[in-house]
Amino acid sequence: METPFEALRGTGVPVEPAAPGDAIAGVLPRWVAYPGTTAEVAALMRVSAEHGLAVVPSGEGTKLAWGNPPERCDLLVRTGRLTSLDHSPGDLVVRVSAGLPIGTLASFPGVAQELALDNPLGAGTVGGTLATAVAGPRRFRYGTARDLLIGVTVVLADGTVATSGGRVVKNVAGYDLGKLLCGSYGTLGVVTEAVFRLHPVPPRRRWVTVEPDSLAALDGLVAALAASQAEPCAVEVDRPGDGSAPVVAALVEGTAAEERAAAVRDLAGGHPARVRDEAPGWWNTLPGDPGGVLCELRLPPAEVGRTLREVTAFGAVGVRGSAASGVLWAAPPPDALPAFVAAVRDRLGGRLVVLAAPYDAVEGIDRWGPVGALPLMRRVKERFDPDRRLSLGRFAGGI
Repeated sequence: METPFEALRGTGVPVEPAAPGDAIAGVLPRWVAYPGTTAEVAALMRVSAEHGLAVVPSGEGTKLAWGNPPERCDLLVRTGRLTSLDHSPGDLVVRVSAGLPIGTLASFPGVAQELALDNPLGAGTVGGTLATAVAGPRRFRYGTARDLLIGVTVVLADGTVATSGGRVVKNVAGYDLGKLLCGSYGTLGVVTEAVFRLHPVPPRRRWVTVEPDSLAALDGLVAALAASQAEPCAVEVDRPGDGSAPVVAALVEGTAAEERAAAVRDLAGGHPARVRDEAPGWWNTLPGDPGGVLCELRLPPAEVGRTLREVTAFGAVGVRGSAASGVLWAAPPPDALPAFVAAVRDRLGGRLVVLAAPYDAVEGIDRWGPVGALPLMRRVKERFDPDRRLSLGRFAGGI
């Protein structure tokens, strides 16, 4: 009788035993596969279904430590060979394979177009970006990946290939499938292709940095900048982990960027402010150290100042993120993580997810916390993956 490994190799896809570097949040798979087409991914998934293999998809592996460790993993599907790109500049649309580095879409040779999706990690693939729904500063104006995604091809757990959406922005059919996949941590299917709407590259960009004299002044400042008629594309806040004062930065774009930046600067309310031609060094980056603790906080924008005041009690906590969108990242010390999580969830009322943390620091902590939509999410998982073999346990509620 053919073994699972022999069956996987029989698809013609390169498959090899896993190495220590292939571990997913500390769980080592049995094998790693390197498909180069959607058809090859489908073949791998059919064999996995026949043999009851648990599968986790991955691109560059930059976010494999995010989320819960999988309950089990037999096969890691690396999408690095899925790298095609089909750009339609006249339609402001691009079709790309899931293994393409997301940074590739920041510019296109000879055409002033871009995917207006900032990537605070500085690395990662299209598929990984969709799976974790990570987005940077300009989410305030352009939205996240789920807002820019207009089509998707995904291989389901049984090997079925499903598609939705189309190549042109006017085609809205199938948007729901793309929205379901964004932020699902690979629990619903293996994305192999995505179609994104693009935007023209603005001719000018200016950043306005403001240094409020107190955390109490922060909420009013953020609200004023976000509501400005100068229409900033992003309003970010940075509170370094060394305890120094926070800085607020706003980005304006377009032909009148200089005039609009001056209008934003005038909203500083007497706080030190200046217009810059370059982004601050911390712009579009995550706080903390690689391999350390990283939490995502979602809260009303009017609560940003209060949140920063609360986290001050935990010492060297770096906080950074999209103040106007109510999405912040925090990097508390590992030994303070349990108290930090409890305080944010209980006292602040915001939703907190522990994205990444050393295994000993996160032990006993529910990474995702209360999720009101969990019953619906379980029904969706049952529909897409009834045998629970895709990224098993990685998502909220052990989905």
